[in-house]
Amino acid sequence: MNITVIFILGFIVSFLGVAPPGLLNMTAAKISLKEGYTRGIVFSIGACIIVLIQTFIAVIFARYLTMHPDVVIVLQRVALVIFILISMYFFFIAKGDGDLTSEKIPEIRSKKSRFFQGLLMSALNMFPIPFQAYMSVTLASFGWLTFEQSDILTYVLGSAMGSFVMLYLYMIFFDKIKSTQFKSQKNMNLLIGVITAIVALITLIHVVKKV
Repeated sequence: MNITVIFILGFIVSFLGVAPPGLLNMTAAKISLKEGYTRGIVFSIGACIIVLIQTFIAVIFARYLTMHPDVVIVLQRVALVIFILISMYFFFIAKGDGDLTSEKIPEIRSKKSRFFQGLLMSALNMFPIPFQAYMSVTLASFGWLTFEQSDILTYVLGSAMGSFVMLYLYMIFFDKIKSTQFKSQKNMNLLIGVITAIVALITLIHVVKKV
């Protein structure tokens, strides 16, 4: 597969993965709004460095999984149950009170501190590893991604860039985002529930095909 295509695939997967309002993108947007784009970009660079490392770990794990299809089948079934439970949680259990834009961020004067804050907050978010591992296995099953060194590095770089671009878009359009439905915690929960339900459906299709 052409490395440009692989870069675009990594970009799109990560771009969409960071799209739902969450801790990283909302924090980047708030920092940018209160302290300027430079501080927001510094925070985002720190966050994306961790995303790069997490994606690399995920792709290496995905390479192992493709060499053990029996493990993939088991994990897909486990993932199906997990995604269904997550969807049910965000649809029916998660509280809908609160305004995403009302949460405060810690005041930090140093740009370097914002960089390390981005590193720390991104490191605490472990969701990209299973998400990227699952997406890498899926892309490989379609023949769109191989696990040669050049492909892995290209995909990882594309993923980091996709995350950065989405964080940057949140910084640019935060004024618009905070005045729309995304400011509602209830609507954010609904959005996450829909996304996980779609992923669960895709996983179910894969599991049924292999039965």
